Amino acid sequence: MTRYAKDQPATFENAINRVAIVGAGGTVGSHIVDALLKGGRHAITALSRDGSSNTFPEGVKVAPVNYDDEATLVAALKDQQFLIITIAPTAPRDTHSKLVQAAAKAGVPYVMPNEYSGDIENVKLGQDMILGPVAQAQRDEIEKLGMKWITVCCGFWFDYSLGGGESRFGFDFDNRSLTFYDDGNTKTSTSTLAQVGRAVAKVLGLDELPADENDESLTLSSFFNKGVYVNSFVVSQKDMFQSVKRVTGTTDADWTITHEDTKKRYEEGLAQVKTGNMAGFSKLLFARGFFPDDASDFSAKAQNELLGLPDENLDESTKVGIDLVKKLQLRPQRMAS
Repeated sequence: MTRYAKDQPATFENAINRVAIVGAGGTVGSHIVDALLKGGRHAITALSRDGSSNTFPEGVKVAPVNYDDEATLVAALKDQQFLIITIAPTAPRDTHSKLVQAAAKAGVPYVMPNEYSGDIENVKLGQDMILGPVAQAQRDEIEKLGMKWITVCCGFWFDYSLGGGESRFGFDFDNRSLTFYDDGNTKTSTSTLAQVGRAVAKVLGLDELPADENDESLTLSSFFNKGVYVNSFVVSQKDMFQSVKRVTGTTDADWTITHEDTKKRYEEGLAQVKTGNMAGFSKLLFARGFFPDDASDFSAKAQNELLGLPDENLDESTKVGIDLVKKLQLRPQRMAS
């Protein structure tokens, strides 16, 4: 049943003003925080592990928490209107549930789960990538606890994936080598980290509810228990390679190029994961996104125009990805647990 602002109590604020975020200094969390700060309309609270040395931008309130002490989580989330969860895949498996349960006890009405995936309506794709059932369980828990969720369907992070090594988009910049999935022509939906941040800020900048029955404007409630579909580029590896050559001033002759059967690569990665070797996870994940007959391309559902998101320049984003290479190499293996 549709709710309207006119029917709410006099104290009702038809806007999301207070946002809590977990992982505010992380890969995607930092971009979400940056976009929210630029909007200038949200009070942002970063939940940070007690004793952490993480620093956050000016204007972000820090709430120290202990994930093994629910009371600290509930206290940090009290009076918050929206919780955004961005946590590393290496986080303990019960972390997401602890956060969601604490949010429910604190009275937080809305949660953005730690998903940032492709098309959540493509169930088979999610199952093949392993993450689908996990994300579904997270969304189900949010609903079971009486809250609503809004998730971001953004595809692979373009810049992060380009600079993240051969197991992602196939590029090894140190050795100037490139592995094409099949012929390298299959296109997939991708989003830059900055575009994801802008999309989240746009959604949280909307009125929470329509004013009345005659209000047809876009509201936060338009996205309740749904995905926000956003992309930056729908590109193939060959499209990326052309951009990389322009940005680096290289030619085909400067690169060592190999081809691998995409489905074979997927099966190899899956076999590694089944033996407990999580180094195969990125391999299966990205290979599955480039299956020629079922690629992770949801461009027909993209809501960029609806949200007023800007068009981006491929070469500029490629440069950002290349600049990330050294930074990402310093990180421990993200899929090690």
